[in-house]
Amino acid sequence: MSSTRAHSRTLMEHGHLTNRQSTAHSRELGAYLRTVRRRSGISFKDMVTTLGWSAGKLTKLETGTRGTSRDDIFFLLGICNADKSTRDQVTALAEMTDTGNFLRLHDHSADHLPGLRVHEDQATAVTAYDPIGIPDLAQTADYALALTGDEDVVTTRLTRQRRLMTSATRGMTLFIREVALGTSVGSTEVMQEQLLYLTLLAGTANTVVRVIPEARGLHTALRHPATLLIPEPPHQPVVHVETDAATVFHDDPVVVATYEEKFRQLNRLALGPGDSKKLLARCADRYDAKAS
Repeated sequence: MSSTRAHSRTLMEHGHLTNRQSTAHSRELGAYLRTVRRRSGISFKDMVTTLGWSAGKLTKLETGTRGTSRDDIFFLLGICNADKSTRDQVTALAEMTDTGNFLRLHDHSADHLPGLRVHEDQATAVTAYDPIGIPDLAQTADYALALTGDEDVVTTRLTRQRRLMTSATRGMTLFIREVALGTSVGSTEVMQEQLLYLTLLAGTANTVVRVIPEARGLHTALRHPATLLIPEPPHQPVVHVETDAATVFHDDPVVVATYEEKFRQLNRLALGPGDSKKLLARCADRYDAKAS
């Protein structure tokens, strides 16, 4: 474990109050504390006064760039009149060891995880890959509903998409296997709409769609999904990988480098943006013919 990681191992270790580089773990804890404060109805100014803290200390805690003690967190939760469930969630999160590989359990979808929203909001560049389907960030509502069967998940997923796409400075690259374009999800009409939407995305200024042809065969880089989020410095890149029951957020530099190499390999396997767009259009035409 690096000296930096060991020093910031947990937000409450020894009660030290130090400035430090934020991590996936500390940013999620900060997001929880910010949500608790806002739900309490107490203004930022009044909270600082009641806690006896500087505005900078509370800001840094809520953005994950400062640790604090167990007593401070309990004091903040008490002032906000947080319920037991919330208190238990926050203190359990704060006491977790920060290893650079941060696991968050969820139901069948990661869309509701607070950390996911935090890291996506901070990202200036997003690169996503799904080995069998269309990446979450490019799914239409009908495709997502046919895939998940959950209206609430669809609503949250579309909100994530809108938040990412409303920034003129954020770039997104999507790697999609050709097999996913021909794998039916829902009806023919659902697939046609999905492929037309991908074609539209591929024509926008900030989104690049890269299709990996079936002719490339199986490659080790194709096996598992991943999304790389690159924020503005001083924040470090974060990779998140979703399974059926959990999502892992990686910000350990060694692990992130492994995924950066994965995406370099996908870049070599994929068609260029122009050829990818042509292939998307041909696949959409096939579904159009089936629907006719």
